[in-house]
Amino acid sequence: MKVATQDRYGGPDVITVKERDQPVPGPGEVLIAVHASTVTLADCAFRKADPFIVRFFGGLWRPKADVLGDNIAGVVAAIGEGVTRFAVGQRVHGSVGVALGGMAEFVCVSEDAAIVPVPEGQDFLGLGGLSYGYLTAMPFIRDEARVKAGDRVLINGAGGSIGAAAVQLARYFGAEVTAVASGRHRELALQLGADHFIDRQEADFTLARDAYDVIFDAVGKSSFAASRQALKPGGIYLTTVPSWAIMGLMLRGGQKHGRRGRLATTGLRPVAEKLADLRILNELLAKGAIRPVTDRVFSLAEIADAHRYVEGETKAGDVLVLMPVAEAAQAGKVTMTLVPGPSP
Repeated sequence: MKVATQDRYGGPDVITVKERDQPVPGPGEVLIAVHASTVTLADCAFRKADPFIVRFFGGLWRPKADVLGDNIAGVVAAIGEGVTRFAVGQRVHGSVGVALGGMAEFVCVSEDAAIVPVPEGQDFLGLGGLSYGYLTAMPFIRDEARVKAGDRVLINGAGGSIGAAAVQLARYFGAEVTAVASGRHRELALQLGADHFIDRQEADFTLARDAYDVIFDAVGKSSFAASRQALKPGGIYLTTVPSWAIMGLMLRGGQKHGRRGRLATTGLRPVAEKLADLRILNELLAKGAIRPVTDRVFSLAEIADAHRYVEGETKAGDVLVLMPVAEAAQAGKVTMTLVPGPSP
């Protein structure tokens, strides 16, 4: 089988496509034929070990996981002894876990992994990207911020994978949502349910005073210090990107001048919690409360180009990588794109 692998940290070209033996599921394991995975800013950070702090999670001198890719959509190809939760031929999506390995034609996961069946009627390729943004955004919006009806929530980086999911979730929970992104993402943000839009190139949301109950920095481009005065008393600033400043604040109690700041390592949550949230995602998909947003689609052979595109930070929603089986079936046509991007 083909895999996208790296043996050192560095730029996009450290990732190459190689042949490896196809894994065989053992007792309690499921073999998934991957149809689509996604490249995220988190993947880029782990590929190049920047910021340096990611080395404490991904390997100090070289990558612990030489095949990236957490979130996938695929088809169950084989099951190991004792597996009852899945059946061969079943379409599935979700997270393969902290060991990664999803950027490959096949991956083995535990039967108890955070993988769920694809809901009826869903074009499942786009779900290979949605689960990443959703599994990151949901704990921030629901658990850390405890967003409720009437809250004023600002999403910084609303055009990205996490931001697009966060806008939809905050809207679902009844908040008044302000989306911050580049002007080219205005239409997308409003389609996803934002009430207000701020073009980050024309206005600075941090200049507001006592305006928001929640500021969710989905791209880590601001800071608690810069955003604090835009929060209402008792409000909370949330970030997806670890920094010494936010970690220092949390060590000191996570609060300053009546406003709070938090980082949550959502990727390290227990598998059972992710699985429960994916089941909720399926319910939200069935209701039409959340939708996948796909920007560009690359082939596995174009994996380095996919990383370069994601690092350019111009994407809207998810960037998918199709495995050869899906690429052949799609023949270059992807139907789940909510807001089409230019072809790669």
